[in-house]
Amino acid sequence: MSNSTYIAPTDHAKAADKFMEDEERVNWHDKALWFIREKRDVASKQLPEWELLRETASQIKQNVLANLDTYLEQFEQNAKRNGITVHWAADAAEHNRIVLDIINKHGIKKLVKSKSMLTEECHLNDYLADNGIDVVDTDLGERVVQLAQEPPSHIVLPCIHKRKEEVGELFHKHLGTEKGASDPAYLTEAARQHLREKFLTSDLAITGVNFAIAETGGFVVCTNEGNADMGAHLGKVHIACMGIEKIIPKAENLSVFLRLLARSATGQPITTYSSHFHRPRPDQEMHIVLVDNGRSIQLGRKDFYNSLKCIRCGACINTCPVYRRSGGHSYHYAISGPIGAILAPNMDMKKNADLPFASTLCGSCSNVCPVKIDIHNQLYQWRQVLAKEGHVPTAKAQSMKVMANVMSNPTLFRVAGKSGRFMMRLAPGLANIKAVNPWAKQRDMPEAPKESFRDWYIKNKKKS
Repeated sequence: MSNSTYIAPTDHAKAADKFMEDEERVNWHDKALWFIREKRDVASKQLPEWELLRETASQIKQNVLANLDTYLEQFEQNAKRNGITVHWAADAAEHNRIVLDIINKHGIKKLVKSKSMLTEECHLNDYLADNGIDVVDTDLGERVVQLAQEPPSHIVLPCIHKRKEEVGELFHKHLGTEKGASDPAYLTEAARQHLREKFLTSDLAITGVNFAIAETGGFVVCTNEGNADMGAHLGKVHIACMGIEKIIPKAENLSVFLRLLARSATGQPITTYSSHFHRPRPDQEMHIVLVDNGRSIQLGRKDFYNSLKCIRCGACINTCPVYRRSGGHSYHYAISGPIGAILAPNMDMKKNADLPFASTLCGSCSNVCPVKIDIHNQLYQWRQVLAKEGHVPTAKAQSMKVMANVMSNPTLFRVAGKSGRFMMRLAPGLANIKAVNPWAKQRDMPEAPKESFRDWYIKNKKKS
């Protein structure tokens, strides 16, 4: 099924405004994600060595990024030795062509796919649908948004933006469940019955890759539903799609990341299934597609390269106050939230120039990142790059220049402050007009102080 009917928003602020029209949805969306953030905090504090794990993981990834070519070649050699066919894709288009060629070689018209943010990034579902291939996403959340003809709104919780009643309506329409049914257990069982037939009748399965091990040529897929295993074990062909940054040097490194991943993502000690694939079955073909798609460019950006350490846990998304109140679809990129706002401009600066500004720069994202990516600092750095490259709206660029002049001139700054306080006392309602002051859309302006801090300080300094 194609997602082609979904039209992605092109401006984060406008899309966020649309999402926030439903205040009830925004409130429970916010609370649900914060609940997961709290679970992450509890899980992390149960490990005295948590900070040591984070630092170790960060250093392992630093080593990987510094020697990425070496580890990728080592992985390729060992994977081929294991009987896995290795493909290299420079970009999304080449990735999609490789996958379609494998499918066509076997004359397959329908397949099952487990969760893979790389395939979302490459828009593989749409591409295959346009070429007559029926793709069924088998992760429950992914299947929900696929039936709704939407992209996932979260990298771990794809349909976090949907109410259970909305899921019930979708299942009634597409799976024939009882009209009005919204019990999660009932809907989950209906999905299991629906997907079982898909697994049993599909000869090809596509999965993502959480970690690939250079030392062994094997790879690991982490799920909570076992759907990747069902597809890969029943299918005669298994295609694994992987961003080149997912490599780790040794098998012994894996334990560090598995201890961090689920705790950071959902507060679990470990994912329910951590499945290791090293070689195809005797009667099976196994392929792995190693995809660049802009990663080498990001690797060459000294201020942004360590964003490639990301293990796609979603912790930065769950804690982000902007994401929680604006929804994942407002980011108009496959990977939403703070980490997506770093990765997206690398792919297209002009198209994604708004995303690094969708942040308060509070630093919470950096605090929870299990591989210690300096996310909020990179968002700030992107703002500088985008402004320098001319990808900031003219009105914003000019207003920032005016503000810079005011704040760098003490006399102008004092005059502006006194004028502002005077106007707020003279016409207090003026600052709360949303059309004039967007800041007032979600809050009321405070009462104007009688004097500035500078005036207060000078007066009290003289007294003392």
